[in-house]
Amino acid sequence: MPSIGIKLEKSGKVVLALLVLLLVCLVAGISATIGWRPFIGPKARPLISRKFESTPARVERGRYLFSAANCAGCHSERDPTQHGAPVVSGTEGGGRILPDDFRGPAVAPNITPDRETGAGNWSDDQLARAIREGVGHDGRALSSRMPYVYYRKMSDEDLASVVVYLRSLAPIHRAMPKTDMVFPLKYMMRSVPQPITDVVSGPDPSDQIQRGAYLVNLGHCSACHTPRDRGQPTMVSMEFSGGTTFREWNLSAASANITPDPSGISYYDESLFIRALRSGFVGARKLSAVMPFAQFRNINDDDLRAMLAYLRTVPPVHHRVDNSLPPTYCKRCRLEHGGGDQN
Repeated sequence: MPSIGIKLEKSGKVVLALLVLLLVCLVAGISATIGWRPFIGPKARPLISRKFESTPARVERGRYLFSAANCAGCHSERDPTQHGAPVVSGTEGGGRILPDDFRGPAVAPNITPDRETGAGNWSDDQLARAIREGVGHDGRALSSRMPYVYYRKMSDEDLASVVVYLRSLAPIHRAMPKTDMVFPLKYMMRSVPQPITDVVSGPDPSDQIQRGAYLVNLGHCSACHTPRDRGQPTMVSMEFSGGTTFREWNLSAASANITPDPSGISYYDESLFIRALRSGFVGARKLSAVMPFAQFRNINDDDLRAMLAYLRTVPPVHHRVDNSLPPTYCKRCRLEHGGGDQN
């Protein structure tokens, strides 16, 4: 009998050692791969009690950026019966239910100053942190449908202007549900937000290409005009070459190649670029409303010229995307889009 007890004791120690080893491997594996943020929540800096001074110049700059960065396109109702699905007057900032995608249902919340259903009780820094750092007023990680990874480069002054403008909006009493991302994305997204603690400066206003790069980033053009599958680029070195299909309001269209390749927009001059963004037409060809030109048409001519100047500097990518043709598999980007079989 004593020998049986000794054997059981040894077996128990072996099992315990194996469990400890398994735990150590699990901890090391998580640390080396996804990290602990999915379990403990997003990395967030402490909120501060800053208050952005409201000036007429900031209100106007914020109004401009609210459109140029396509905030209006998501956080307002749109009228799909009109060309470009423009924002419905009186709904600016009041929120909108966005089309479902692989991340699940999504909601652009009410960010007007309404105290019960909007952002009226949020501090300036809560708004600022949400816009550029991806952490909501309640401390949760925001969905990637909110393009804060692009807004990270928004200058401190432009950020102040956007917040001041949001405070100037007419309060809209409209309760909106929260976005509930599908599993496991709702946890994986917790690894994305990163605090901003340094000064963020804007571009040199005298440098046209710098200004263009800044505005193209704020408009998160590459988010749509880069071939992606479930949010991830399908191929390296294909930025701005189009091919991702977007669907809304019973419309479906693949994003265009906007690189300076002959299959892209090498033939665009400044006049055509401005006219396309203003009218939603390239010659007689009608742009789909899934392209938010109805928001970008408010960008002034000098800034549109700067955006085109920057796009002319990006690497040309040969990739034909033609929405007038039926979708076919494209071996170049590994997606299906019009003209895919011609690549």
